[in-house]
Amino acid sequence: MFRALRYRNFQLFISGQLISLIGTWMQTLAQSWLVYRMTHSAALLGEVGFASQIPVLFLGPVAGMLADRYSRRQIVIGTQVAMMLQALAMAVLTLTHTIQVWQIFLLALLLGICNAFDIPARQSFFVEMVGNEDLMNAIALNSSMFNVARSVGPAIAGILVAALGEGLCFLLNGLSFIAVISGLLLMKIKRSASQAGHAPVMEQFKEGLRYVRNFRAMRTLLLMLGIVSLLGMSYTVLMPIFADQVLQSGPRGLGELLTSAGLGALIGALWLARRQRVQGLDRVVAWTCAGFGVSLILFALSRTFWLSMLLLAPAGFCIMMQLASINTLIQSTVTNAMRGRVMGIYSMMFLGMAPFGSLIAGYMAHQAGAPAAVIFSGCASIIGAAVFSLRRHALKIDDQLRKF
Repeated sequence: MFRALRYRNFQLFISGQLISLIGTWMQTLAQSWLVYRMTHSAALLGEVGFASQIPVLFLGPVAGMLADRYSRRQIVIGTQVAMMLQALAMAVLTLTHTIQVWQIFLLALLLGICNAFDIPARQSFFVEMVGNEDLMNAIALNSSMFNVARSVGPAIAGILVAALGEGLCFLLNGLSFIAVISGLLLMKIKRSASQAGHAPVMEQFKEGLRYVRNFRAMRTLLLMLGIVSLLGMSYTVLMPIFADQVLQSGPRGLGELLTSAGLGALIGALWLARRQRVQGLDRVVAWTCAGFGVSLILFALSRTFWLSMLLLAPAGFCIMMQLASINTLIQSTVTNAMRGRVMGIYSMMFLGMAPFGSLIAGYMAHQAGAPAAVIFSGCASIIGAAVFSLRRHALKIDDQLRKF
């Protein structure tokens, strides 16, 4: 289960990233609660989510191309430094009680730009740390680490926000980036000779698009990812409303809800880490998408806090299994020379569609209530699972991937 940890570079990466991601999840909860406390607006929650994710839609493919042209480690170091400065700016403004909604929007947009360049470089960097043999395990362990942070970070943030306010969470997040930046600087990386050279930029960009378009299995997986990101995952922006209005549990309850989803996702990632073969993961994508939809519908119907917590655990399990399986399938089949560009398109479909989902969820919650918006997301996920199952059989995705 932990075989990728035998590599020193991956040890440095995952230990630093764990500390940093705990801080990131603390900031995520604190920012959501800050916006909600200042405005009490479901629509504004969706709009801030939109601002933090929309840059990926436009910059993701460009960032992926850069990850094939230049050092992926240097790109990740640069983005982590920029994210640290963004978090510290949030901390200063909040602790001095000068924070305004437009400043939150602007800093969320800057964070989205950083993520647009960070995600393709970081995702395509795994193969340089562990090689192809243990790539699947490294992706699964990274997902596990992500969800440990997702479980711990909101729980800590919920307590801190309730007791001391949001500013301390932003400050601790800013300081947490020191760990991951230090780990990246201590690595010894030999740049892969198969990375793209300095061919004309537009030609490389078009080459990446042609590669995905002609690989039918990969194209189908990316489309599935985009649909789930657009219509399924947007429920997260509405969690402050569930915590405050539906379940009457406050910021501490918000942290506990997100922690429950994170624990479920952690179990899913650890289960995936035990696998050693790519074959069959397309079936996992189908059934976990359906399970995610059912869990969301039941959660939206619940009015009991402990039951809502329990229902978010299978939702977290299913969505993490789905996302990590798609990531593994793509990274296990793409050539290293195209990896950055493909992961740029991956990030575009994953986070680039999410801002529109945030807007849809926010305005649906404003008009019909948060439970109705989440029920819509659950139904969309179930329909997406059915369509993907039909496409999977028609395209014989498993057969296309069997040779890898």
